[in-house]
Amino acid sequence: MEFQIKERQNISNHCFVCGIKNPIGLQAKFYATQENETIAIFTPNEMYQSYPGILHGGISATILDETIGRAIMNAYGQESFGVTMELNIKYKKPVPTDVELKVVGRIDRDRGRVFEGTGEIYLPDGTVAVSASGKYLKRALKQITDDAFISEEWFESDATVLDKINI
Repeated sequence: MEFQIKERQNISNHCFVCGIKNPIGLQAKFYATQENETIAIFTPNEMYQSYPGILHGGISATILDETIGRAIMNAYGQESFGVTMELNIKYKKPVPTDVELKVVGRIDRDRGRVFEGTGEIYLPDGTVAVSASGKYLKRALKQITDDAFISEEWFESDATVLDKINI
């Protein structure tokens, strides 16, 4: 699968998932595709394992939740976000640590204030290891944080500019 990238999504300093200054965070980078999907790229280390070499299921749920919740940005801009109302996870294969993983999330149904989305974690060979579906409340960042965060903590990612991502 090949995804054409249209832009990098914003990140922050202290978020567990995207925070570049969070020493225990995942430090994921996010991209918006031409198809209005969101792709996360991250490499979980052994600190996030459950069994040796296997990513903890809670971390899989976390990255899927963030990726699906961010997919709303593709339609409404970088200052919009999804607040989780419900998340359902299906674990299909063990997810290894210490390898680059790609996560894809999308909006399946936009009902105004509420949207529904789905997403998958892909193994390096392109196999789906974990899938999720969720329901989210669409919020402007100003509804869930303050102006200081938006001006000082919400900024363009330093991720490599990519034209495409292959899974």
